[in-house]
Amino acid sequence: MLCLVISWLFHRDDRDDSFWQVDLDMMDVLFTSLVEYLQLENAYNIFILNPKNNVKGAKYGYRRGLSGAEINFLKENKNLQTKILQSGSIPESVLALDKIRRPLYEKHPMAKFAWTIAEDTDTAEWYNSCMDALNNIEKLYQGKDTADIIQNKVLQLLNGKNENMKLLVEKELKSGGFIDFQDECLTDTWIGKDRWAFIDLTAGPFSWGPAVGGEGVRTEFSLPNVEKTIGAVAEISENEAEDRLQEAIQEKFAVFGDKDHQAIDILLAEIDIYELFAFKHCKGRKVKLALCEELEERMRDLKNELQSLEGDEYDESHKRKAIEALKRMENWNLFSDTHEDFQNYTIARDTFLAHLGATLWGSLRHIISPSIADGAFHYYEKIFFQLYFITQEKIRNIRQLPVDLNALMDGLSSLLLPSQKAMFNQKLMALSEDSALAMGFSVARRAAAVPLLLVNGTYRKTVRSYLDSVILQNQLQRLNDHGSLKGSHAHSRSTLEVPIFWFLHGEPLLVDKHYQAKALSDMVIVVQSEPSSWESHLQCNGRSLLWDLRRPIKAALAAVSEHLAGLLPLHLVYSHAHETAIEDWIWSVGCNPFSITSQGWQLSQFQSDTIARSYIITALEESTQLVNSAIRCLAVERTSEKTFRIFHSEERELINKYNYVVSLWRRISTMTGELRYVDAMRLLYTLEDASKGFADKVNATIALLHPIHCTRERNVHVVFDMTTIPAFLIVLGVLYIVLKPSRPKPKIN
Repeated sequence: MLCLVISWLFHRDDRDDSFWQVDLDMMDVLFTSLVEYLQLENAYNIFILNPKNNVKGAKYGYRRGLSGAEINFLKENKNLQTKILQSGSIPESVLALDKIRRPLYEKHPMAKFAWTIAEDTDTAEWYNSCMDALNNIEKLYQGKDTADIIQNKVLQLLNGKNENMKLLVEKELKSGGFIDFQDECLTDTWIGKDRWAFIDLTAGPFSWGPAVGGEGVRTEFSLPNVEKTIGAVAEISENEAEDRLQEAIQEKFAVFGDKDHQAIDILLAEIDIYELFAFKHCKGRKVKLALCEELEERMRDLKNELQSLEGDEYDESHKRKAIEALKRMENWNLFSDTHEDFQNYTIARDTFLAHLGATLWGSLRHIISPSIADGAFHYYEKIFFQLYFITQEKIRNIRQLPVDLNALMDGLSSLLLPSQKAMFNQKLMALSEDSALAMGFSVARRAAAVPLLLVNGTYRKTVRSYLDSVILQNQLQRLNDHGSLKGSHAHSRSTLEVPIFWFLHGEPLLVDKHYQAKALSDMVIVVQSEPSSWESHLQCNGRSLLWDLRRPIKAALAAVSEHLAGLLPLHLVYSHAHETAIEDWIWSVGCNPFSITSQGWQLSQFQSDTIARSYIITALEESTQLVNSAIRCLAVERTSEKTFRIFHSEERELINKYNYVVSLWRRISTMTGELRYVDAMRLLYTLEDASKGFADKVNATIALLHPIHCTRERNVHVVFDMTTIPAFLIVLGVLYIVLKPSRPKPKIN
């Protein structure tokens, strides 16, 4: 199935005649329909492809949009551009598949998903539907020339769901140049707009990442290679074995030519051929080839012929060669069945599976459960985007700005969850009229000599102008403190205000030397410049990636998503072993704001789920911290007999509030595990109120106990013991003796 799809969707890439491209829009439809058919929408799917390449010697990759050859054809054919603009009818999707599912009664009662293992027979209905759709494509393109095919493809892009591609094509068609229109990178991995991604082990190989290289850069050896591991020791058929043996014989004896050679030389050449062939295709096979058995008999005959050359009628050189060949044959173990025979295949298989497992583990860390920025990211029902467009000179109307506001607002709205609402406010500001803002801009502007290593190995030092985000943030905060930049939703519980400062400048200008946009703790800074093809520090397949500094929407959306939920570029991940961030560029693919191999900015469902999980993790962490702190306050509270009655009267309500919080934790965790993020988000405010309610109840209970602890005790408690009676008697006796009145003595004269 995949072989047919790839062969039918081939387009030659003009930059390298050995490379072909497969249209990703078509593959997107196929994978989406397969996921729906198997009822795996609520699961994360990684497809591993290893199709057989029917085009011998051709290499292929996946690309979204037009190829380099098609772009060049459009550049040179102005009539075709005019024809596309004047075309009133836009065709429907070429590859239209009906939504079909497996019957629900075939789902196993104990299985979490419809199918954990799907055989060919399980997908027969989907296969037939795809074949019908592909046959329709073949009929549609049959008999059409290149201009008609390109026209149909451009119209498909104009009618497609990729808004950024539609905007780019419309702009280039209206300008009539296609000068700044760049083809995207050829890749062998892709992240779809839904919960699926794929790896093609047959495509490529490709490379992308920083031009200077370094650890984690995507190279030609980043993905496991089937041909160089398992393919190198794979078992071949009888016919293939005979063909390879004949090719080896012809190649070996072609050296001899028409010259006469000694019999010993011919025998030695034949032995070399059989030895090399037996080592590659006979040793270690699970099923022994009949050809190998014939070669084993032939080798015994050759051994007898070599022994006959040891006679006295032959010269010494012939004898020496024959003896050396016989000694070599005695050490052979090419045709025996020993345990070591399968060692090569086992090592190749284990090496391949280990590499494939590491690649799948990387997909888990980079796209399914990626690392996020450090910080707390709270959920808000409303996101209020304050857009401040800062120009050099005053502009009367915001529509005069060289910014596509509709595309920008649509992109910002796509960063929100279904339960969130976006609000926008635009404000024009001019540096020529705001002296404080102009001072902050001039103070934050810097210039630095940045070394640049190009893909061809050329070293270049460029002077780069940029804005220091820390200094600019301090200056903008001063303006905010004075109230000129403070919005009306700054202190609302349900609304988050996101200030976005969009600087428009004529000369090339970046943020912090390397970025078009930067997310800060309380704002987002974006810069827009005039150059349309600015050579970046990144490369793809040996070509430098060119940035269009006139359209920083992709960079702006990536920065805003980091500000809202902590999303990071796809190549960054936290390493527990190194206790720092590391880079791995394999998964920097897909039509999303975090990919370098595509110009698109459509958020994938993987990233939408990451945003939801970021909000949920923050809510759960803060809830557990609040509940634990309240419990610690109760644990250190001193108890007594008088406080027991009051605490006992509050105990039931405390337990009920605590159990309610715990039940919310469990419900949210269960919904998150089932990927029901929309349902889980509805409980976050309830969890916050329940946690605060428990903490308030704990504080109120402690407040009732404190007056009893602080009450003064006026009664003197005397401890009565049996030993006090003798003590009292002794004391009384002593007092009587001491205090009794003395007798008067008579006076004797």
